[in-house]
Amino acid sequence: MALEYVIVEKEGPVALVTFDRQKNLNAFNAQLILELTQVAREFHNDLETRAVVLTGSKKYFSAGADIEDMGSRGEGSDLEKRQSYFRGVRLCEAWEAMPQVTIAAMEKIAVGAGVALPLACDWRVLGESCYLWVPEVKIGLNLQWGALPRLINLVGPARAKRICILCERMDAETALAWGLAEEVVPDGEAANSALEMAQMAADMPAIATQMVKEAVNATTGALNKAASFADADQSWLSAISTDAQAARERFSRSKG
Repeated sequence: MALEYVIVEKEGPVALVTFDRQKNLNAFNAQLILELTQVAREFHNDLETRAVVLTGSKKYFSAGADIEDMGSRGEGSDLEKRQSYFRGVRLCEAWEAMPQVTIAAMEKIAVGAGVALPLACDWRVLGESCYLWVPEVKIGLNLQWGALPRLINLVGPARAKRICILCERMDAETALAWGLAEEVVPDGEAANSALEMAQMAADMPAIATQMVKEAVNATTGALNKAASFADADQSWLSAISTDAQAARERFSRSKG
């Protein structure tokens, strides 16, 4: 697949992956999801790259799933619909399974899917004006892409419930205090700071670094798959409920 929205730059053992759709606040559509999944899987067999930084545009990380694109998930056969709902799950699995140390560098906004994907990375660096927002429940949906167990691992059950159920916007300092970020830096410096961290990780002994990452992921994520294996199916089901449809209409009116 030719890459339309994603650029991969490598310098020695460190790679920078930038995604930018140039529209809709860098929201995820099907093409972007598939491109980022392909890029992640290519790194699985890359023995030269030791650390990877993932970042969005310089203006913002991502406003989440593209609402316009979501409408197309209702087309095709039931198997095709189900496959479309699982694209984000496969994307995050691919990034989480990468042998390299992965760091998400986030500026300005990270909403919904724009939070879910960074949760699959090892570390997160935020610009000081960046905020995180998980509004899925507000529009009648569950949090999918395997993000809920990853969120619980980082912040604990009570805070995960608060983030998801109350749908409060979280500023960068709160994210840092709650364990969702490793660093908060001046606006515009998230990618540079993440690249510095990536270089430090790349300078460590390769095999030991990979073994520690894999051991930590295996320990903390032992039940993640069991807890979230059907979250895309749940999203499909919740999306067609009358409760969710009414919630989306209220949300659209409030945005208008």
